[in-house]
Amino acid sequence: MSDGGGGNSAYGHKAFHRSKSRFTDRITADGREGRPVTAGRYRLVVSRACPWASRAVISRRLLGLEDALSMAIADPIQDDRSWRFTLDPDGRDPVLGIRYLSEAYDRRERGHEGGVSVPAIVDVPSGELVTNDYQQLTLDLATEWTALHRPGAPELYPERLRDEIDSVMADVYEDVNNGVYRAGFAREQGEYEQACAGVFRRLELLASRLAQRRYLVGDTITEADIRLFTTLVRFDAVYHGHFKCNRWKLTENPVLWAYARDLFQTPGFGDTVDFDHIKRHYYQVHTGINPTRIVPLGPDPAGWHAPHHREELGGRPFGAGTPPGPVRAAEEVPARGRP
Repeated sequence: MSDGGGGNSAYGHKAFHRSKSRFTDRITADGREGRPVTAGRYRLVVSRACPWASRAVISRRLLGLEDALSMAIADPIQDDRSWRFTLDPDGRDPVLGIRYLSEAYDRRERGHEGGVSVPAIVDVPSGELVTNDYQQLTLDLATEWTALHRPGAPELYPERLRDEIDSVMADVYEDVNNGVYRAGFAREQGEYEQACAGVFRRLELLASRLAQRRYLVGDTITEADIRLFTTLVRFDAVYHGHFKCNRWKLTENPVLWAYARDLFQTPGFGDTVDFDHIKRHYYQVHTGINPTRIVPLGPDPAGWHAPHHREELGGRPFGAGTPPGPVRAAEEVPARGRP
């Protein structure tokens, strides 16, 4: 069973617990940990279904790292051998030549504990996993890969705002990003109620914060917005029903719904979202929650393109930078996954 990617989880008769990433090598500009930033050397492996991997997909696109860091997209449905490359010809990743992401993990450490998660970065020459540290990975893309950023790339983790960004992200992670999982995988009523209440308490605080400001920190998009968006965009599609986070829908909260639409309509966000992958993964892989594996028809995603009017609050989405260009044809979300 999968928890949707990023990090590994343990649950059963005990409360849901997300363990820390096991492989935490960092790829840095100076190579101080033995992994230097090098164009073409690494491959990012993601699932469009996974919110933790979606952070990396959005960051890579906003920063214009497509040429420097290639990307493999796994099938949203895993089997007991892990994330698989059945979307590619012959069921193999065309760069790494493997059928399952677990093969890259095994090349790094055979018999490793902790499962196989995305996002993951693999060293192309050796075929070995470098990192599955979903918390640090995108921060390094923003700060260590700057020499390979596109002209006009935004500052997603500006140094002057890092303390505030870190504080906001910590709260969002505990109560929202991970909170929906603690609610969804709860095995006792009290455990579920505590987690679900925490999700909505934090969402209401975030709505208050965003009522008079366009973005979470400062007047531009930062890593904090990316991390909140990847949960909000999945909220009505899977967390409201599948994870029983159903006090209200995202579409019923005027501030958060407008904020999420604003980001969705910003180049680099909505053009990476695949609602088909998201729904099929959660409803068909989490058989402990949904044993029939039936995927619901709704909700209707057409509203994601409705006007949001958040520009009236000011703000500069990309700061002094510019939007990313069009999505590359090979990385476009299939029509069935788009609103």
